[in-house]
Amino acid sequence: MPARILRSLRPVFTVLGLVLITLGIPTALLPTHLGVVLLIVGLIVVLRNSLRWRRRFILLQRRYPRWVFPLRRLLRREIWPVFWHETLRMERFWLPTRWRRLRRMRRWILRRPLP
Repeated sequence: MPARILRSLRPVFTVLGLVLITLGIPTALLPTHLGVVLLIVGLIVVLRNSLRWRRRFILLQRRYPRWVFPLRRLLRREIWPVFWHETLRMERFWLPTRWRRLRRMRRWILRRPLP
């Protein structure tokens, strides 16, 4: 497609991305977690087509790095590190210290000799 047509469709893509984000936020809390996929796709569409939203995202990243960093990693398609990090965060939040096992399990797996 010519660049002129794509430039004229940027507002349409931005609105489409915002709709996907608004659908993704409430459905991310459902057991299927399909909303996370909608949220990430919406972020990709919005951040590629809108300079204003890209600037807002950078400001959010500076203000709330702990919350935005996992989203940035998902945008870069680093799924397993985000999953592991969030699992450790949930374990630290919900379980008392003596019940936590994931960190020790990971260290045990890494220390084992390879077959």
